[in-house]
Amino acid sequence: MATTLQDWNCTVFCVLALLLQYSWAGLDFSYHHTAKLDSFLCDVNQSYPSITHLYSIGKSVEGRNLWVVAIGETPKYHRVGIPEVKYIGNIHGNEVSREMLLHLIDYLVTSYGNDTNITKLISSARIHILPSMNPDGFEASVVGKCGGKLGRYNKNHVDLNRNFPDAFGNNTSPRQPETEAIMSWIRRETFVLSASLHGGAILTAYPFDNNEEGINRYSECPDDDVFKALAKVYSINHSIMHKGNFCKMKFQDGVTNGAEWYIVKGSMQDYNYVWGHCYELTIELSCCKYPAAKHLPVYWKQNRAALLLLIKHVHLGLKGRVLDQKGNPISNAIVKLVGRNSIYPYETNSLGEYYRLLLPGHYTFQVRDEKGLHSLVITCITFNEQKYLPKTNNTEQIEFANNHHRSRAVSPMTYPAPRQSLYSCLSYRLKQRVLSP
Repeated sequence: MATTLQDWNCTVFCVLALLLQYSWAGLDFSYHHTAKLDSFLCDVNQSYPSITHLYSIGKSVEGRNLWVVAIGETPKYHRVGIPEVKYIGNIHGNEVSREMLLHLIDYLVTSYGNDTNITKLISSARIHILPSMNPDGFEASVVGKCGGKLGRYNKNHVDLNRNFPDAFGNNTSPRQPETEAIMSWIRRETFVLSASLHGGAILTAYPFDNNEEGINRYSECPDDDVFKALAKVYSINHSIMHKGNFCKMKFQDGVTNGAEWYIVKGSMQDYNYVWGHCYELTIELSCCKYPAAKHLPVYWKQNRAALLLLIKHVHLGLKGRVLDQKGNPISNAIVKLVGRNSIYPYETNSLGEYYRLLLPGHYTFQVRDEKGLHSLVITCITFNEQKYLPKTNNTEQIEFANNHHRSRAVSPMTYPAPRQSLYSCLSYRLKQRVLSP
């Protein structure tokens, strides 16, 4: 693959960073300000070039790079059937999350080839980690300060987690460069699962963060069942979160609906779900937003297993492609899950791919292309726990002629679809279960 301008710029930057800052094997438990963070990320990329790709999605108000490390067997580009996952830290600059993500990067790359589970994890997904979305805010923060707003906002004094388009009303907050970078990133990649890491509580929250009334109440999204399950995956595998009684707050199982906790207009979590069709959780790691460095080993120990297992759940549900009779992908085909009315329809990407996280059950999908009805091949892929890798479960060929179609089921697990004039209807029974802790 040809070297891109960004690859060249990153290489030059890394050479300069490593000359100015010593490199080390592994990662210490301290806070990594801009120079140390840049040096560590460059060192990782230089040391593990076959499974890492370092790239910037943009710059902060003060011109700091928003660095992302992609980890996978093809870290520079997407592969068909390999889902994209992301973790984001430091949307609020005065929180501990960036250090947890740096240690996650370190753990993944040093375990690859040495730990079977981590090797399988990296071979079956592409994992993007943005340690600091708000580097300007982090530089303004004060270590040991457990509350307050110093460093929370970006340089323009804007709360980035109130700066995204909102599904329930017009958000007039001027769009910030950090926010624009995230939005462009989401448009470029087919992210399936995501989490934003915060501080100030110990819990996991899920959409929606807002509602039409703008009042504190449970705001159920169409995939509420999936989000509850994902949130509990994290809380139950966190060493203490599942107890649900920390920071003078009580939450059953350590999880909550965002709007039931408090209203957030313009949250990144809701934007991911509504516009990006990416299932994002908000994970609160600590009562103290910016704890002393001596506490970092404890927080890492509490969160490590949960961070890893959440990535694994990107394989939960359905993966498929929409192809024409010649096997060519159909992009922008609308794939609708009957009974779940998304605000914006799910569409296939440029490779004809479709990803939808689902719990075990019997689901009916409707598929159409903007130009009308086509001959489509839909492949339902479910998670194979024994081999860990995605597995083709069944395929159904649909042929159309004058608004009439006949179905040829090639698997006893596929259910024939009824006549439709506008959609092809596919019904699958997903046999996988929610992965146990």
